[in-house]
Amino acid sequence: MIEITRPTLVVDKKKCLQNIEKMANKAADFKLRFRPHFKTHQSAKIGEWYREYGVNAITVSSVQMAEYFAGHGWDDITIAFSLNIREIKNINRLAEKIKLQLLVENTEAAEVLAEKIKYPVEVWIKIDTGYNRTGIISSNSYYIESVVNKITQSSKLTFKGFLTHTGHTYYASSTDEIFSRHFDALLKLRSLKQQYRFKFPDVEISMGDTPAASIATSFDGVDEIRPGNFVFYDLMQHSLGVCRLTDIAVKVVCPVVAKHLLRNEVIIHGGAVHFSKDEIINIDGKAMYGRIIIHKGEEKVMLDQMNYLSKLSQEHGTLKVAHNQFHNFEIGDLVEIVPVHSCLTANLMGHMRATDGELIEMMPKY
Repeated sequence: MIEITRPTLVVDKKKCLQNIEKMANKAADFKLRFRPHFKTHQSAKIGEWYREYGVNAITVSSVQMAEYFAGHGWDDITIAFSLNIREIKNINRLAEKIKLQLLVENTEAAEVLAEKIKYPVEVWIKIDTGYNRTGIISSNSYYIESVVNKITQSSKLTFKGFLTHTGHTYYASSTDEIFSRHFDALLKLRSLKQQYRFKFPDVEISMGDTPAASIATSFDGVDEIRPGNFVFYDLMQHSLGVCRLTDIAVKVVCPVVAKHLLRNEVIIHGGAVHFSKDEIINIDGKAMYGRIIIHKGEEKVMLDQMNYLSKLSQEHGTLKVAHNQFHNFEIGDLVEIVPVHSCLTANLMGHMRATDGELIEMMPKY
């Protein structure tokens, strides 16, 4: 095991493999194509872990990420981000080498793509099923038809079907609300699939979000799922009732640098540049950026929610610590912080260590 001297993201491979296996088995049980989103880990090494469970097609969130994973042997990739027409040269280079799937949500992008694409690609239409971020509202039949018509102008473009990210499940207040939002999105997509089946017999539906993919039991009419966060999970997913604390596969190990007894606060090297500023509300109604695990001899103990990462500046993190736990922290100690959002934490950290100390490199940031 390496000596940890600064904030270090540590990943538990065993838990990751268990999470992948569980999701792969669920997809198989429901006869769904499993196209996991790799934006969570952004690592060629972790990507290889999925192959053990039959994964041969992946999702990414950018052209750059598609280039990275294509360079590591992945040849069936969906870029689940609405088409950026300024990247058409890079898209053509990718399309020449791999099976590429793209998203469009407006006639302008579809028209440019139809005009400038040089190699065959499959195209999804991005549908907004309630998240209100991107996509065409499912009831806007006239505009959806306009985009379909633009896609079919080019012999190199194949209309694949309708894709959504039900990201509003992340803001649900209960598992029942996750089920409800998932089912509402499913009904909207199924309706579109039914409308276009006569003209496009192979039209498909693609859905992607970890909360619903983890716990929903209704996928009738869905062809593929694209969850990503499930490989690591995090406190946000746990707070939604989607995973157990023991399913969370990443922690940020941080050195203790200061103690302030009068405020019951412990300062760690580990700030917003490591964790991001994503938060959830803890048991006493305060913003929480992570939960604390301490070492007591050979044992690791997760402290209750009255002990938590309460404040972040750029490099500093402030732990609010109950008076009866304060003696467990000493200058130079290492504490483990379970992050609120593992995707952003991994992205900010830029690389990881396995529990045995092995370096796990990630996609370079350039």
